[in-house]
Amino acid sequence: MRGAVMDAGRTLAMGQDEAVGGGRPSVEAPFGKALARLGQSRPDIVGLTADLGKYTDILPFRDAFPERFFNVGMAEQNLVAVAAGLARTGKVPFATTYGVFATRRAYDFVAIALAHSNLNVKIVAGLPGLTTGYGGTHQAIEDLALMRMIPGLTIIDPCDATEIEAATEAIAEHRGPVYMRLLRASVPVVFEPGYIFEIGKARHLREGSDVGIISTGFMTERALDAADALRKQGISASVLHVPTIKPFDAEAVTEFSASVDRIVTTENHVVVGGLASLVVETLFDAGIAKKVTRIGLPDRYIECGAVPTLQARYGLTTEVIVAKIAALN
Repeated sequence: MRGAVMDAGRTLAMGQDEAVGGGRPSVEAPFGKALARLGQSRPDIVGLTADLGKYTDILPFRDAFPERFFNVGMAEQNLVAVAAGLARTGKVPFATTYGVFATRRAYDFVAIALAHSNLNVKIVAGLPGLTTGYGGTHQAIEDLALMRMIPGLTIIDPCDATEIEAATEAIAEHRGPVYMRLLRASVPVVFEPGYIFEIGKARHLREGSDVGIISTGFMTERALDAADALRKQGISASVLHVPTIKPFDAEAVTEFSASVDRIVTTENHVVVGGLASLVVETLFDAGIAKKVTRIGLPDRYIECGAVPTLQARYGLTTEVIVAKIAALN
């Protein structure tokens, strides 16, 4: 019964997920394609999934290297345990599932089997935040808060297809456990080819003097669009993209925050425990006293529905960013 219920739930979520892009060019399955390319020169890379290969974009790797791909079934704790065992033999496992299952169902295994031993496993987690309409069972709205509490775990929240590809290459080279959020299927291109991603480094994407927008994940796309719209209203907005939640680039955030009058954070996550909390903690430690306006999800479970409708209702849109910043001035 559990398998039938979970499979039905996963199938419904699959048809409703993502809803990012805003008419930009897109790339299909950037993570899977990047991993397949890496596999050509890295025989130590292996792929795993918990019965979600098609829906976490790892099939390009499976098709290229079927002997290096393992489906452990609907058993997320087992997924992490098997990945840990493979890492101990010298392999570099990339394990995919949905963010809610990697965090809520396998949290202790990630903390002890992986992070406690600093094993070289990469967890790639689909349906981050509000990118699926299947409600609280599938929306990983609190995963960043949970995972940043685990010592030694690197946490990545990429913005677009370009950064997903670059981050996949970077975490393959990085020694140690990683949790990376995944935008799947047709992923928009925000950054130009040649964009440089570095673990632990923020990127100052737009100059401005009136307000500073600090963003992560796909909300950086919305932040850039908001900065363009605000310029037409005579408001100069600066944008800092923070794709690495841990280790956090406190130096860049401090320098950025000191250069603007007001701070706004935007994230595809609850406003408690994720990017906003990190920014406030950083400013407090640096002795910077500035009001921070937090844009993100509320502290509640989100209902089922069409993703664009839900994102508009809960404020994950360019229009909401523009309205909230305009109200500050």
